[in-house]
Amino acid sequence: MQDIQEIWGRIQVIKKQQKDLRGAYKDALRASQEYLELGEKLNTMRARKKQIEATVKGDFASDFTKLDDLKIDLESDMEILSDIAMTKLMKGETVEVKDEYDNVYEPIFSVKFKKT
Repeated sequence: MQDIQEIWGRIQVIKKQQKDLRGAYKDALRASQEYLELGEKLNTMRARKKQIEATVKGDFASDFTKLDDLKIDLESDMEILSDIAMTKLMKGETVEVKDEYDNVYEPIFSVKFKKT
């Protein structure tokens, strides 16, 4: 089995290479006059799109309030579901759920590292 620190180091090197290549690509795009002109047109069109969306959104204000409430409820239920699944898993119990079509779903857990 490989050392976790060695793999971490390789990942960091790859991320740096990706960052350098993306930077070179962005520099090349900034040097293209046609690209810059299209970017300006795109910004103008996006601003117009936002105006239209705001107008239509005003017509559906109550629906958007309900949509926001549903989003909060969904986030809360997803957190509860995760907590229950983790608790059952820690107890050694099988964790699975079924949808209305009897499709079985198993939880997927992932590990992420953050700087301390």
